This record gives sequence, structure tokens and C-alpha cells, in this order.
Amino acid sequence: MRDLIRYSIIRKVKNFNILFWPCLFPLILGTLFYFAFGNMSEADFETIQAAYVEEKGDPVFSMFLEELNQDGSVIQIEKMTKAEASEKLTAREIQGIFVGGKTPYLQVAGSGMAQSIMQSLLESYLNGKHIMETVAEIHPENLQQAADALSDYQELVQNVSLGGRTTNGNAGFFYALIGMACLYGCFVGMGSACWLQANVTSLAARQCASPVHRLTMILTEVLTSFGLHFLNVVILIFYLKYVLRMEFQGSTSEMLLVSMAGCIVGVSMGIFVSSASRLSEKMKVGIMLAISMTASTLAGLMNAEIKYVVDQKAPWINKLNPAALISDAFYCINVYEDPVRMRNNILTLTVMAAVLTAASFFVVRRERYDSI
Repeated sequence: MRDLIRYSIIRKVKNFNILFWPCLFPLILGTLFYFAFGNMSEADFETIQAAYVEEKGDPVFSMFLEELNQDGSVIQIEKMTKAEASEKLTAREIQGIFVGGKTPYLQVAGSGMAQSIMQSLLESYLNGKHIMETVAEIHPENLQQAADALSDYQELVQNVSLGGRTTNGNAGFFYALIGMACLYGCFVGMGSACWLQANVTSLAARQCASPVHRLTMILTEVLTSFGLHFLNVVILIFYLKYVLRMEFQGSTSEMLLVSMAGCIVGVSMGIFVSSASRLSEKMKVGIMLAISMTASTLAGLMNAEIKYVVDQKAPWINKLNPAALISDAFYCINVYEDPVRMRNNILTLTVMAAVLTAASFFVVRRERYDSI
């Protein structure tokens, strides 16, 4: 039994499809994802360039802009004449013009994040001015308290999950990547199924003709396939977490538990599809790629919006999509802190794995050959 397991592992490691797709390809794709947008949330955005044209009527607005200009990390405001400001706005050297007066206003030449921020700043000033005027008219004795409250304003909004953890909008790509890697166990399972079919290769024919019990061969192939592929996914998770420094803030043991269930689904799917088909190896590889990549795409591997659209329009699809279940379970572990939903996802994956494994055993064990 020990020699059979050792030989099975060596044979799998030497197989290109088993080595590249389940092990190397997810590592390469994860690295490309990281360099493409892995640190996008930490990128330094350009400071907004704006102009101020002073007009008589509201000297306080000038003081307000000076306070904003002192920090300079978000917006830099330069005092100009109206002609200079208009010329620079036309040349796109600045994003907007603050015009003073009795009622200050903003002049822009387009739309975007910079223009939205400037409009928000102006509205903040106008709202504060309205509050001060109202307080001065109704309760002048509270004017100083209102001024202190407005001057003590600070940013209190931060993107966090319901569990209080900061969220990274790009994390979904890497969760879907892990889901894809788990399903790529189908290539490992396909190799095992081919080795158990005497009509596929001469080596498989000799093994099937050996005195080793058929059930022993099947169990050996399934266990070594699962163990080898689970090692592939563990390497991927640790590579993403400790080398690429991805924000996996949840329990590593829970992530490995989800990955274990996903790996069993992938391996058993490969054994079942390969055993039930009489197609060539290249055709089987194509079918495995189509299944795994379609499931991964629906889980948000290519575009996170796809997963949201599927969840809204046809939620039953991703409830049966193993890649989406794996991705969703990783969200529950690292973002949502929803153990009930995570356990439900693991239970669904376990049921899928059990059904596929039972079907694989049934298909492989019932094979009989007149001659080999």
C-alpha cells in the first residue's frame, strides 16, 4: 500500500497538466492580479488643483479655503484673477474654480471625483454658514457653541464591514482565485481516472490486471489526488497571505477547512467527468477548463459585478456554484464575520463532494473489460 501511494504521487508530480494547472497557474494568476490592482486601494491619488477668484461679499469664505489649503493633501487652492483661472480651467491645469461673493459658487469644466469633492466642500461651507446664520438669528447666546461644534468637524466615515474590519474592494478577485484553484483539482482527478481505466493507457491496463484490489486502487488514487491538490491550495493561500501580503484577517484554519471541502469537490468532479466520458485527454482538459473557468467567472474572478448580478437575477446559480460558495465563505471569514453562512457554505460543498465522490466510485468500480 505504501509503495502504491508513493508511486501514485510520483506519477502525478511528473504529469504537466497536474503540475501546471492546479499548482503553478493560480500562483502566476495571483501574482498578476497583485501587480495589476492588488495595492490599488493604497495608491496615492493626485491632489486636486483648484483656483479661487475673490469677489466682494463673503470674506469668511476666503478664510475657509485657506484652512483647506493648509493641509494640502486633498486639495490645493491658488488665488487667481478670473481670466487666469478660466484659462487654466480650459487647459485642464486645474479641476475647478471657487468664486467668492455673497453666495460663493463652483465653476467646473467636467465631471468626476475631483469635481464631486470640490462640490461637497462648497456645500459643507454653505450648510455651515446657514446653520450659523440661523443660530445667530434665533439663539444668539449659543453662537459660540455652534462655531466650536463646526470647527471641531472631522472625518468620521470609513469603509468597514459589518464586523468592523476594513474592506478591500479587490479582495473578491483573490477569493474567487482560491475558488478556481480548488476546482482545478479536477485535473488531478482526471489524471487519477485515466490511470484507473484500462482502455486508456497501457500502464493503466497493467495496473488493472494486477492482483491489487480495485477498491484499494481507487482509494489510493482519491487520497493521493486530494492530498496533493490540497497542498497546492495551501501553498497558494500562504503565498497570497505572507508573500503578497493580502488582507486575510480571518482564521487561517477556517480558510483551510473551506479549501479542503473545495479541493474534494474539484478532485471528485475530475474523476467523475473523466470516468463517465470516452473522449480524448485533450477534450477532457478542455471540458475541465470550461467548467472551472465558467464557475470562477460567475464567482467574480473576471469582474466582481458579475457575481452581484448573478446573485440578484438568478441567486440559485451561485448557491450551486462551488467556486462562488468558496468565495462567499472566504468573505464570511475575512470580512462579514458570519459563521452561520460560512458553515452553510461548507455543508453545501461537503454534500457536493460526497455526491461526486460516490458517483465517481460507482462509475469507476462498475468498469469491466472483455480483454485488456
